[in-house]
Amino acid sequence: MNILITGGAGFIGSHLCDYLLADAQNSVTIVDNLSLGRLENIEHLLDNSHFNFVELDIVKNVNLLNEVFQQGVFDVVFHLAANSDIAQSHANPSIDLNNTFLTTFHVLEQMRIHGVKQLVFASTSAIYGDTPEKLHENYGPLLPVSHYGAGKLASEAFISSFAENYGIQSWIIRFPNVVGERTTHGILFDFFRKVKANTGYLEVLGNGEQNKPYVYVKDLVEAILFVWQNTNDKLNYFNVGVDSQTKVSNIAKIVLEEMGEQREIKYTGGSRGWVGDVPFFSYSLDKIHALGWKAKNTSDNAVRIAVRENLRLFNRLLHK
Repeated sequence: MNILITGGAGFIGSHLCDYLLADAQNSVTIVDNLSLGRLENIEHLLDNSHFNFVELDIVKNVNLLNEVFQQGVFDVVFHLAANSDIAQSHANPSIDLNNTFLTTFHVLEQMRIHGVKQLVFASTSAIYGDTPEKLHENYGPLLPVSHYGAGKLASEAFISSFAENYGIQSWIIRFPNVVGERTTHGILFDFFRKVKANTGYLEVLGNGEQNKPYVYVKDLVEAILFVWQNTNDKLNYFNVGVDSQTKVSNIAKIVLEEMGEQREIKYTGGSRGWVGDVPFFSYSLDKIHALGWKAKNTSDNAVRIAVRENLRLFNRLLHK
């Protein structure tokens, strides 16, 4: 297949590239503006004749995006390009307007123009908002509390309308916090930086009781491909994740253990770490489990693997 991945140099996108290129019959083109993605994530693929990288801002350079579609003759688009730094967009909401929603609209438009009929979309638990209820795929009303969640929900709405109007078969994958190698921001890197700052203690935003599922990136990529390959409705949508959770206080302890540090953990207080943070949620995974997929790693296992892998990356970045 001829495959396009937006955000393909990013954390999740680069792992998806690895999986898709493991099949020698696939050709993969990625576009990425490298705002969050990194060349280091894909440099091992640059000599692969079935791989093509285009540095491109989807919103700012629609003409080049059109050329990529024209030349690629794609069978399917995996759309992962988005702003994944939720706290950052609190100060600048246009980040999610442009990088989370408008990227989706421009990709859909190019698919319509060039007759590409399959879209796999990376969505999020953030569309559900802040609710104590167990989140089933048909839960509603959907009232996101972050600009990121709003941008993803608006994207889902346009995907639904394009599927109906232009026959674009779509797979919407909603996943929780994703951890693993190649990520360069988020809670783990915040903790690493605070420990390296040598304040004598580790500061944790909130009360540490925030409790969420964390899925290992390779489990997630396998789930995305499993859903895509094993469902065939016009519009397919699934929660993907793990049926366990990890408290922020436990993440802090794991980080200190893996860094060989013994120090006090100080909490800033309050039920959430920042405006737009959802301190607790629980997924229903009945639908994807019934389809035949289940994560190999628990939430705690995923966090520990991610701490070990990202600590190596953090130390390299620190000494560059």
